[in-house]
Amino acid sequence: MLSSTITKICFAFCLLFTSFLALAQDKKTVSSPDGKLSIDISMVSGKPMYSVSYNQHVMLENSPLGLVTNEGDFTRDMSFVSSSPDQVEKSYSQDRIKVSDKEYKANTLTYIIKNQEDKEISIHFQVSDNDIAFRYELPKWGETRAAVVESEVTGFRFPSDSKAFLSSMMKPMTGFARTAPSYEAGYTVETPLENTNAQYGYVFPGLFEIADRGWVLLSETGVGSTSNAAHLSRFENGLYTVQYPQMEQNNGFASTGTQLGLPGHTAWRTITVGESLKPIVETTIPFDVVEPLYEASQPYRFGKGTWSWIVWQDNSMNYDDQVKYIDLAAEMDFEYILIDAWWDANIGYQRMEELIQYAGAKGVDVFLWYNSNGAANDAFQTPLNKMNTAFARKEEMKWLQRVGVKGIKVDFFGGDKQETMRLYEDILVEANEHGLMVIFHGATLPRGWERMYPNFVGSEAVIASEMLIFVQDVREKEALYATLHPFIRNTVGSMEYGGVLLNKFLNRGNEKGQERLTTDIFQLATGVLFQNPVQMFGLTPNNLTELPAFELDFLRKLPTTWDETLYIDGYPGKYTVIARRSGEHWYIAGVNAEEAVKTLTLKLPMLNGKKVSIYNDDKKRQPTLSSINIKKGGEVTVSIQPRGGFVITDH
Repeated sequence: MLSSTITKICFAFCLLFTSFLALAQDKKTVSSPDGKLSIDISMVSGKPMYSVSYNQHVMLENSPLGLVTNEGDFTRDMSFVSSSPDQVEKSYSQDRIKVSDKEYKANTLTYIIKNQEDKEISIHFQVSDNDIAFRYELPKWGETRAAVVESEVTGFRFPSDSKAFLSSMMKPMTGFARTAPSYEAGYTVETPLENTNAQYGYVFPGLFEIADRGWVLLSETGVGSTSNAAHLSRFENGLYTVQYPQMEQNNGFASTGTQLGLPGHTAWRTITVGESLKPIVETTIPFDVVEPLYEASQPYRFGKGTWSWIVWQDNSMNYDDQVKYIDLAAEMDFEYILIDAWWDANIGYQRMEELIQYAGAKGVDVFLWYNSNGAANDAFQTPLNKMNTAFARKEEMKWLQRVGVKGIKVDFFGGDKQETMRLYEDILVEANEHGLMVIFHGATLPRGWERMYPNFVGSEAVIASEMLIFVQDVREKEALYATLHPFIRNTVGSMEYGGVLLNKFLNRGNEKGQERLTTDIFQLATGVLFQNPVQMFGLTPNNLTELPAFELDFLRKLPTTWDETLYIDGYPGKYTVIARRSGEHWYIAGVNAEEAVKTLTLKLPMLNGKKVSIYNDDKKRQPTLSSINIKKGGEVTVSIQPRGGFVITDH
């Protein structure tokens, strides 16, 4: 009897020990070079899982990994095969993001698993200081050289006391001319996770505050013609998951998954982690893990432009009004004018050539607007059917190149399917062949595109300036949104906002209706806060005589590309202070969304001992300009009016 009991105990111990050994073999850890950020990967009941810690604090609890493909399910009944650690180190220069020179170092881990059919996939992780990037890599299975990734179970399980800052995914085929989703929804701010239950989920990027531990930013990068774009689900079963586009997008046409040639890989999922907001604002992970897909056909010139449509609207699409805006651009020393919808109908191709020549004689180059649509939605503005097929694009771009146009703004995409990602890429590639820069509006989030496509110069993907013209609620929330963008939307990609609106009333008469609720200095500050290499500002010709000269001089000198970006202070939804450097000159800008005056003592060592200009609002919210000498230590005290702003610069 005793012998039998001992045998059973030994057998049970052996099973326990075997399970422990299996778990020990399955569990792998990869940490950042500084050792603060770590990710644990393991198999739990046949399911791949991961968790994330920063400074030994859990930032993401055990969360699922895995794919479902038409060649097999890689989410359950999986077995660990092997893993291999490595390192990656590179340096690169990039002229259109928040920094110009970057060194990237990361520790990597390739974690290989197989399903019951003995088909393997790899999950490749790269962990740098404050950033994680991972993707799924699919080998060639026997003679199978193609596969469709149908869905992911990739999830993000935050500690339950976390708060979310998210923008909801718009319902497909709604909004203007059924062009949604276009990443133009508002934000839920500082919201308990259980209340983030938007029907269609949330767009990337998503920001999360982990109580008493820090911040996490979720996004993706490396999305091009070989993948779809994804988004976050609503909060369900204690976590968010990666969701692919809804079938209803693009009028129900095309697959929601990703078609891959094998071997192949998915886009990168990215996780930025920090104890403060500094790593969130300063992250470059969207660009660190991607490479240029082609070379620039020529050097592209970035800068500022005028744009009649934003305030003067459709009625300004005529020859005479465009001359006025060319003259405005010349007077402001701006490089560009953007001529928007209906130019082909109201001005015509022949007179447009004359207008382009007139602009050139004034030292101003031209961007022209196009409708991307051919069949995906009901957008009707012209030029139409010029960008949706290869033949039409090539013919149009030949003309654009011949007459000296320098860039195009393409609008109304409304979808994240792989089919639409191919259209974005085709437009970019062919535009580069004809020396054209590209801005996208009514569009998806750019996901590493500044580095991938050398002629990409911005994307809207935000509630932008046009909504200030159309919607009172957006005017009331302008300051709120401005304190969110540097931490969320604009931190992962260029944001073509079309801002700096200096009319008191946002219409052609500038007399009544559509009252701007923010101060002039707030508007100047957003010119620094909102990063995009080509900025189309909302100035109007009357601004030349109605505004203080120092406001116009500020805009004349304002750079649009930056060599360095630093987080200074702020909390999303309340106030924001960001520093940017262009060459030797620093711009420190802040805005206030709170109802009371915000007084801050800022540490600005980069201005130590310098004489600086301070643009600010007085107590009556009127613009002021003063200068001071920064004392040793670089400490400055500044007050920001409600819906006001400031800029400090040594330029």
